[in-house]
This record gives sequence, structure tokens and C-alpha cells, in this order.
Amino acid sequence: MKIDWRDVLRHGLLVVAFCFAIAAVINSIWPNKSYLQHLGYSMCIGLLIWLVIEFGRYPLRRPTDPGGWPHGWRGGALTVAGIVVGYYAGSALGDWLIGGGSGAISSGEVQHDQRVSLAITVLAGVLGSYWFYSRGHNSALAARVSAAERDASEARLKLLETQLEPHMLFNTLANLRVLIAVDPPRAIAMLDRLNNYLRATLSGSRALTHPLSAEFERLGDYLALMAVRMGERLRFSLDLPPELAGQQVPPLILQPLVENSIRHGLEPKVEGGEIVVRARLSDDGTSMLVEASDTGVGIDAAAAQAAADDPGGSFGLGHVRERLATVYGARGRLDIGPLPGGGTRAVVHIPLNRP
Repeated sequence: MKIDWRDVLRHGLLVVAFCFAIAAVINSIWPNKSYLQHLGYSMCIGLLIWLVIEFGRYPLRRPTDPGGWPHGWRGGALTVAGIVVGYYAGSALGDWLIGGGSGAISSGEVQHDQRVSLAITVLAGVLGSYWFYSRGHNSALAARVSAAERDASEARLKLLETQLEPHMLFNTLANLRVLIAVDPPRAIAMLDRLNNYLRATLSGSRALTHPLSAEFERLGDYLALMAVRMGERLRFSLDLPPELAGQQVPPLILQPLVENSIRHGLEPKVEGGEIVVRARLSDDGTSMLVEASDTGVGIDAAAAQAAADDPGGSFGLGHVRERLATVYGARGRLDIGPLPGGGTRAVVHIPLNRP
């Protein structure tokens, strides 16, 4: 039986506040007694009811009970026991602390007042127990919904990742097939790079996020693999500040951007070009910007607007946007646009703290 003492303290403080309110109600019924006298009895009765129910629920509850409170007849029996023990023991305790003859069940009170006092105790006990039970039940349901949503998001991220990896693999195998016919030594070198890349990928963690440094390492392997195929037509550099190396990001969030730069930017250009991937903090310090720029054929403003208006238009870029939305919501986004001197720049906005 594990007791959450923070919950116990929170519940106790709420019961004390409830007792103050009950004392005010009773004082309006029996104004011949002082508010402090009513408050004393209210505290004695209310706290004893709470103690019986609060600590009695632990041995009675089952693992399947929502919110940690006994369900069904067990919860009802515990509430009745708490009210009976709290009323009679609390009234006796109040007589002893405040003085005989002034308690809720003292011999000097009329029978009518005893019934009213008991009715108020029963009503307050039932309402208080139901409120605590409903609150715990709702918290348990909210936790289950949150867990289900988290599991659904994780499953969706895994699905997106499994779709991206074959996409990259098929493209690489298609390029390897061409090289086998025209340049066998480069094909062997490319096959060795692919083997290293797949080994690192398959032996790595399958977590939903990993450090940005791991993402840059995987990106370096991929670019080295592409450099075997393109030769001097592909140059690249990776710039990762040490203070951002440990930031958590979804796996394979950057590779589609580089794939897009090679396919649409550098390959159509005879002399090729350079790809630069760098990470930096945003101006306001609330997010991290990872920029992939190339000196390829570029993208005009109309094409950039079309890419923004149609997030699913490109397989890789559509998946990047979808994964950012799944993990970060509206706080994560991908911007694409032309560079002033030619080429294309894609910027991924990643919040430093997940929502």
C-alpha cells in the first residue's frame, strides 16, 4: 500500500476549508452558540470522517478502481463508516475539547437539533466523498486519455519513420544499380558506405527522439554516401554548436531536407554545388532553428509558396511537416524559400521545450 502524502495533505486542506463553510451554515441555524464553538465541532467531525475515508480507501481499493478510490459497494460502505464514526466520535471529541453540554449530541440538546445536526453531517459527508471520488475519477480518465493520445502519436511517428527509411533506401539502391554498370569501384565504395549507414541506423536507439548530435552524425553518413555517387559535384559541411548538441529531436527529421536539396537542387546543376546544414538558436531564444541550404538551381517564389500551400506535395517535406506537427503542434514548422544568390534554404523550427 503506497500512500501519496502530497494527495493526503491536499485533501486535508480542502476538508479544513470545507469545515469552515459548514460551521458558517450551522451558525446560521443555531446562532445561540459562537462561531468558534461550531467550528470546533465541525473540525472534529469533518476531520475524523476524512481520516476514516482517506486511509480506509487504501486497503479497500483494487488496481482497476479509477482514481485510487474504492468502487461500488466498497466505496459506499466506506463512506457510511466514515460518517458514523466521524459524527459520534467527533461529537464526543468536541464535547471533551469545548465543554460538555454544548456538543451536537449532548444531553442538553433537543432531539430535533440532533436530527438536523446528523442530517447536515450525512449530507456534507456524502457530498464531500462524492466530490473527492469524482475528482479522482476524472483525473484517472484524463491520464488515460493523455496516455492514449501519446501512444497514438508515438505510433504515428514510428509509422512515418518506417516510411522515410525505405524511401531513402530505394533511392540509394537505384543509384547503386546505375553505378554498378558504369563505375564498379565507386559502386563498391557506395555499397560500403550504405552498409555502414544501415548498421548505424539499425543498431541505434529506436526512441522517438534522440540528441541533435546523433541526427547530425546520421546526416553526415548519408551525405558521405551521396558523395560517393556524385563525386566532386557534391560538397557539404555540418555546423552544430556544442550547446545545441544535446537537444532532443525526432529521428530522420533533417535527412529529407538534404535529399530534397540533392534531388531538386544539385543534381539538375551540371557543376553540382554545396549543402550546408547548421543549427542555431532563434532570436528570442525559445526555439532552435536548423537550416539546410544549397547552392543548386534554386526555387522561385511561386514554387516556395506552392510548397507552403501543399504540405503533402513532396514526400519527404510532407513527412517532415507532419512529424513536426505530431511532436510539437503549431510550435514546430518548416519554412522553404529561395536564397538571394541562388539556391534554396529550408529552415526547421523546433521548440526547445516540448508542449
